[in-house]
Amino acid sequence: MTNKKRIVQKILRVLCLMTLLLNHSISFAQVYGQNGMVVSSNVLASQVGVDILKKGGNAIDATVATAFALAVTHPSAGNIGGGGFLVFMNAAGEATTIDFREKAPLAATADMFLDSAGKLIEDSNHRGLKAVGVPGTVAGLYLAHQKYGKLPWQALVQPSVDLAKKGFVMSWGLYKDALEINEEEKTPDFMYSFFRNTKGEITKPGEIWKQPSLAKTLKLIRDRGQDGFYKGKTADEIENYMKMNGGIMTKKDLEKYTAVERKPVHGTYKEYEIFSMPPPSSGGVALVEMMNIIELVNLDSVKFNSTAYVHLMAEVMRRAFADRAAYIGDPDFNPEMPLDELTSKVFAKKRFDNIDMTKASVSDAALYGHPYDGNNTTHFSVVDKDGNAVSLTYTLEYAYGSQMGSNNLGFIFNNEMGDFNPVPGLTTNSGQIGSPANLIAPEKRMLSSMTPTIVAKNGKPYLIIGSPGGRTIINTVFQTVVNVLGYNMQIDKAIEVMKIHHQWLPDVLLYERHLMSPDTRTALEAMGHHLREVNSLGQLMGITYDADLKVYIGASDSSSPDGGAAGY
Repeated sequence: MTNKKRIVQKILRVLCLMTLLLNHSISFAQVYGQNGMVVSSNVLASQVGVDILKKGGNAIDATVATAFALAVTHPSAGNIGGGGFLVFMNAAGEATTIDFREKAPLAATADMFLDSAGKLIEDSNHRGLKAVGVPGTVAGLYLAHQKYGKLPWQALVQPSVDLAKKGFVMSWGLYKDALEINEEEKTPDFMYSFFRNTKGEITKPGEIWKQPSLAKTLKLIRDRGQDGFYKGKTADEIENYMKMNGGIMTKKDLEKYTAVERKPVHGTYKEYEIFSMPPPSSGGVALVEMMNIIELVNLDSVKFNSTAYVHLMAEVMRRAFADRAAYIGDPDFNPEMPLDELTSKVFAKKRFDNIDMTKASVSDAALYGHPYDGNNTTHFSVVDKDGNAVSLTYTLEYAYGSQMGSNNLGFIFNNEMGDFNPVPGLTTNSGQIGSPANLIAPEKRMLSSMTPTIVAKNGKPYLIIGSPGGRTIINTVFQTVVNVLGYNMQIDKAIEVMKIHHQWLPDVLLYERHLMSPDTRTALEAMGHHLREVNSLGQLMGITYDADLKVYIGASDSSSPDGGAAGY
């Protein structure tokens, strides 16, 4: 390489880094846009989505482009090897959802993670290729585009091809992940080499990180649509990799996979309408149940962050999570779920009436509780100039999923089989659940906590919100919605203020470190709550509409190291 080329390359790298840093300087503040907005866990992906909007694409087009871009720039959760949910509201106020949750392979069984004595083999449902569900992301994005997209599919996938092939500046957030993965004792070979350059060194911040194998896989998806993933070369390679490394997924599993359009869960809170994801996500049902209970409360008399506030929210969460685990699963396997009852105002009144504002309830392990859900999910929110809106949450389960993948394909497989109830009939105080609704079965979709949500006012999208966080997603979204609708907070404040989490079992109240006063903690413990601090809860990505200014306002959670809002 000549000196001139080296100088040019260095200048380009510096310019890329400066652009990234400039974007980050505004990523945690509210961002305004009259014509559209994308808020995601990576500011580069948000900009890809806004670029599509500027080219005449609608919210679905921008969603497809953003999702594929996140598969390149946010590999811990952005994916083509996982699955998730999409809530769409058009400019006329009509809402629908796309379910692209992963499915259990055809060879899966209810006892596949148990030993000969019927006990769970430690972490077997999260580690190794048997923990991989059939991916749904590509099928879900393709279905959404075919039904509601506007621009050509190829134009929406191309930006992610470019990002993977040409590379982008390694961020400090990704670099930190790479160092932590490198230090793990049992890191799979694929993950060990994932962030490394051609010299075998971890790509450093400011350097360009390229993913040539992923670029080739994305090209096939660009050129052949969903068949570029579920059939042909990619499907062949997935099956071969599974056979060679102890997996059970086959080409038949991939070929049979379908995404499904479903009617959203619908609820109301005062003058607002809430649209969220139905089962196999439990998020929408739980959210509407909790909002119905909160509607019975005079929030003017419950000061935000007070002891009464935290106690009330915890008790509401406790009840919704108990109902979640007892009743919710894949609707194709559980057709008798009482969804109308769970989301009714009458049912909420019953749950509200047995809340004692002076002491904590007792979580009873003799009843059903809450199945585990992964911690590394990602959410993004989109709105276009016509008022079409999308709230999308997708995941690999754990951070970087199974940490396994084919070097020829370049993407990471999920470990979503861990979201099924692993031991039939066994429910424990630690939170392991054995209820029938979420037991493993071939082609069944595992229960999820993902809660992509759109709140409408006067028939138009008003709040577009969602979060990663596994089991905490439902509650972080719930509290943010209450903050905006009940406490009239701006979106950035609603995202940043203290969150808590209670999931019924285990009977523990999580709170964010440094955000709850010592006096409040002491008072809650005296009421019978069992408290545990955590660094943070959720990474919310939200958009609100200001009708007076006629402008969209977006905000990204400051706990997302590479996140950002982009609008125009």
